[in-house]
Amino acid sequence: MSQNNYFQIKSIIELQFNTPQIRDICYTSFLPEFDRLQTNRSKISMKKRNNNSIIFEINSNDITAFRASINEIISYGKILNNSIKIINIS
Repeated sequence: MSQNNYFQIKSIIELQFNTPQIRDICYTSFLPEFDRLQTNRSKISMKKRNNNSIIFEINSNDITAFRASINEIISYGKILNNSIKIINIS
């Protein structure tokens, strides 16, 4: 934890999909972007679950870093949703 902060933020975000096929496509599509999200101030882990979901665990040292991590995941979710609509794989 940073010496300037008195707390750490931990959060879990779950994206649920209709099928394991869609979950797997979305998981694989996010992997190339995943490494660039790791910073000294915020770490994100990502894993697939058997219930057709992807789990993101965020550990941030400050509010600004946490917000940036959340925004990345939200942007990713929007792109996925729009892509699924376009190719109609659901």
